[in-house]
Amino acid sequence: MSFGIDDLPVRDELRGKSPYGAPQLDVPVRLNTNENPYPLPEPLVERIAERVREAARHLNRYPDRDAVELRTRLAEYLTKTAGHPVGVENVWAANGSNEVIQQLLQTFGGPGRTAIGFEPSYSMHGLIARGTGTGWISGPRNEDFTIDLAAARKAIAEHRPDVVFVTTPNNPTGNAVPAETVLALHDAAQSAKPSMVVVDEAYVEFSHGDSLLPLLDGRPNLVISRTMSKAFGAAGLRLGYLAAHPAVVDAVQLVRLPYHLSAVTQATALAALEHTDTLLKYVEQLKAERDRLVAELRALGYDVTESDANFVQFGRFEDSHAVWRRILDRGVLVRDNGVPGWLRVTAGTPAENDAFLDAVRELKKEQGS
Repeated sequence: MSFGIDDLPVRDELRGKSPYGAPQLDVPVRLNTNENPYPLPEPLVERIAERVREAARHLNRYPDRDAVELRTRLAEYLTKTAGHPVGVENVWAANGSNEVIQQLLQTFGGPGRTAIGFEPSYSMHGLIARGTGTGWISGPRNEDFTIDLAAARKAIAEHRPDVVFVTTPNNPTGNAVPAETVLALHDAAQSAKPSMVVVDEAYVEFSHGDSLLPLLDGRPNLVISRTMSKAFGAAGLRLGYLAAHPAVVDAVQLVRLPYHLSAVTQATALAALEHTDTLLKYVEQLKAERDRLVAELRALGYDVTESDANFVQFGRFEDSHAVWRRILDRGVLVRDNGVPGWLRVTAGTPAENDAFLDAVRELKKEQGS
C-alpha cells in the first residue's frame, strides 16, 4: 500500500498544495528562473575565498548573531544607490528574501490573521502565508497587469488584512508599481486598521525608475524587501534583506532562529558588497538585453508586458504550455508561470537571447505569421 502526504496529519490549509519550483532541465539555454547569467568576476571569487578562509578559522564559534557588519555594509549600499540615508538599525538580513518574508509573516501574520497580494504576483507570498498559518487573500489586477487601485482599496477595506504585499517590479509580469499607487495602498491599509505594507523590490536594480526606499520616512508600518540573488548574481548565496523602521527590525528578531546567518554566508555577502560597482555594470548589460528582447518580440507580433525587471512576459497564446514545450524542443527553457496565455523569459547573455529569439522566430514561421 502506498503512503503519501495525504496520509499524514498535515494542516488542512496545506492539503492539495504544490511546493514552489521551476523545472530544472539539462538544456543548452536556461532562461526560466531569472538568474543573472554572468558568473562572478574572478577578483570577487578570490575575495570570497579570502573572507571564507578567515571565517573558517572560527567555525568552532557561532557567527555574529545580529550580523552587524553585514547590515552596516547593506545600509551603506542602500544609501549610495537609493540616495536616501539608511542606518544599520534600519536593516535586517536573512537567508534569501523568502526568509525575510517568512519572518515578517511570523511576526505580523499567523493564525487568525490575513495577508493580501495582487495576483498574478510572486507566488511565494501566498505559499509562505499559508505555511505560517496566515490567511491569504488574492487581490485584483487590471487586464494590463497594473493594480486596480479602486478595487484594491475596496478589498483592503473589506478584508482589513494584517499584511499587504506589493511587488515592484512585479514577478512574473515585469511591470513596476508607481510610488503613488504604493502610497495609496499604504494609506488604505492604515485606514482599515494598522497593517504592515511589504514592498518586494527583488528586481529593483533593473528598473527604469527609482527605489521606493524614500517612502519609509514617517511610515513605520512600511517595509522594503530586497535580495542579492538577482542584481548581485548571487542566487546561490541565499541572502535577502529588508529596510524598515528600527522597531520592525527589533520585531522580526523575536521570531528569527538563533544564529540564522552562517559565518560563511556573512563572509561571502561582505565580499560581494565590496564589488558592487563591478556587479552593477552587469545589470546595465542585462537591462539593455531585456529592452532588446522587448523590441524584438514586439517586432515579431507578440504582446509584451512593459518590463522593469530582468525578464519579459510575452504572449498571447491559446495554449501557452504547448508553446513552452515547442520552445524547449529547440533547446531553450523559458517559464510557464501559469498565467493563462503568457510565458516569461529571463534576459540572458546576448548569445542566449539570440538562441531564444531564433526559437520564437521559427515558431512564427511554422504558424505562417
